[in-house]
Amino acid sequence: MKLATLNDGTRDGKLVVVSKDLTRCCAAGYIAPTMQAALDDWARIAPELEVLARDVEHETVPCERFHERQAHSPLPRAYQWADGSAYINHVELVRQARGATVPDSFYHDPLMYQGGSDGFLAPRADIPLGDTAWGCDMEGEVAVVVDDVPMGVSAKDAAGHIKLIMLVNDVSLRGLIPGELAKGFGFFQSKPASAFSPVAVTPEELGDAWKDSLIHLPLMVDYNGEPFGRAEAAKDATFNLAQLVAHAAKTRDLSAGTIIGSGTVSNKGADGGPGKPVAEGGLGYSCIAEIRMIETIRDGEASTRFMAPGDTVKIEMRDSDNHSIFGAIEQEVVGV
Repeated sequence: MKLATLNDGTRDGKLVVVSKDLTRCCAAGYIAPTMQAALDDWARIAPELEVLARDVEHETVPCERFHERQAHSPLPRAYQWADGSAYINHVELVRQARGATVPDSFYHDPLMYQGGSDGFLAPRADIPLGDTAWGCDMEGEVAVVVDDVPMGVSAKDAAGHIKLIMLVNDVSLRGLIPGELAKGFGFFQSKPASAFSPVAVTPEELGDAWKDSLIHLPLMVDYNGEPFGRAEAAKDATFNLAQLVAHAAKTRDLSAGTIIGSGTVSNKGADGGPGKPVAEGGLGYSCIAEIRMIETIRDGEASTRFMAPGDTVKIEMRDSDNHSIFGAIEQEVVGV
């Protein structure tokens, strides 16, 4: 099942069921007015949405054309957004570039920060940037949405609480991060609003591509119209998404609608070392910081600049038949 939220001028938009090929949608307001309302009562609501989804596929209900540019993030705002770091390769590169080692705990105790969730950017909305010195970067990730998760849940049981899956551009301001972390209190200004894919899908919709709480497909990141990243989302993952959900729920319940991110999807190179750019036959990168770290390790300094007004990013994932699964996040950086 594929679900989306159309921007109808209200804060939380309207819930629609989307056809598998992303061409048509049907309003689901008579079942649940919003995505959050559906998640609040998922056990009862989901079967009704599944019936509507089948009707949409069979074209037995009135539908309208689905336009990704009219979609908001599936949850335009959420009770909680927490982003982990499933791909320790990314952390290793960042630390290596500044001559630091990765603590052993990082390999069995995930990193996680709590981001702002009171408002997300629409998947086709511009990325506002106040100053290029802030070091604007995209971060291509996978995210999951859960129903109510009890405190202390095991990773095995956490997998059953994953109800929807999305893609995310977790925008980061790299120039502000060091100063904030030096204060010892975590991210805030360096993590502005993120954007999620136009469509959220149920795990069942992914079929065999969803296994062990990971998507076994490449995450496609294009930068200024050129392939930038094709990292495999199930490769080199130190933690899966169920483990990240369990980590978030260690000391608290998670409310329905909580979003948990994977962190930047990152692969090692074929030789076990840093990966190569797509143009050189590698799988590339899901963020600019990673190629800058590789440049620093190799050349002593970074040569790839961060994003500036006019730069564009596209994040998408396609199935084995080359069909878009979640629709595409397509954004342009604009000065404000």
